[in-house]
Amino acid sequence: MTRRLAILCLALALAAIAPATAQQQTWDDFLDGVRDEARAAGVGETALALALDGLRPLPRVIELDRSQPEGTVSFQEYMERRVPAELVATARQRHARHEPLLVAIADHFGLDPEFIVALWGLETRFGSYTGGFDVVASVATLAWDERRGDFFRRELMHALRILDEGHIARGDMVGSWAGAMGQSQFMPSSFSTYAYDWDLDGRRDIWTNKGDVFASAANYLSRSGWREGLPWGGPVSLPEGFDAGLEGHGGTRPLADWLELGVTWIGEGPAVALDEQASLVTPGGERGGVWLVFDNYRAILKWNRSDYFAMSVVTLADAIAGR
Repeated sequence: MTRRLAILCLALALAAIAPATAQQQTWDDFLDGVRDEARAAGVGETALALALDGLRPLPRVIELDRSQPEGTVSFQEYMERRVPAELVATARQRHARHEPLLVAIADHFGLDPEFIVALWGLETRFGSYTGGFDVVASVATLAWDERRGDFFRRELMHALRILDEGHIARGDMVGSWAGAMGQSQFMPSSFSTYAYDWDLDGRRDIWTNKGDVFASAANYLSRSGWREGLPWGGPVSLPEGFDAGLEGHGGTRPLADWLELGVTWIGEGPAVALDEQASLVTPGGERGGVWLVFDNYRAILKWNRSDYFAMSVVTLADAIAGR
């Protein structure tokens, strides 16, 4: 009776939120299909039982997925909220506290440790908030829902493999309502690709193990095209009458070409070879500043495809390093 009531409540919630996307499949039939698919992919029966037995859909997850804010915030407002002075101060403290570990990991992957700390701070406030949703239940609910079902079904399969491989206990696999997990806020698919077992204990623990957390973030950047020793970019000024159509990541060209077009560094500018490929970005429009950015900035965009986010990362990293 309780089970039927839970399913009825979810159905009523869905009807109130988005009548046009009612499920074509019952929850039980959906889970049966998930079990069959996971078994075919090699997931063991123990993991399937732990993950799926008694699992219920989460109406709150559907509600949150349907009610994503559509309003816009200015670049200046975003940066003030995301990189306040207190975050910078805490980031410097955490960098100093974990410096030996951070330096070892950064040297291994060929990047600067302050970028690891910046991602850690911006994603979860240094692990203080990683989300309280059951990841399996969240991604299963969104996989059952038809709006983005295919995407989240793939994430669910990755989540089941993570449990089957023993990286995290079933009850500890928590994250955001959309399935982003741990102090790195990796989706299950990102975990499968980038999570790293730094201490070689056989588990990739991005929830509690600082070495694994830091190494996973570093591995992500490294495999996304990070180049050791290359600056991310810097602020520039444009000549009068500059062609705005050249702005954006689709307009990548050698630094020498930008300089010939009259683009000039504000201040000294980074030491970069003239043949380095650069893009001109204006995250906040004409009033938000203009930057030339290189491959390492574009590596951050592969973590989150938002110039606002990427600028918050490089701004915090520079502040940690005292640049």
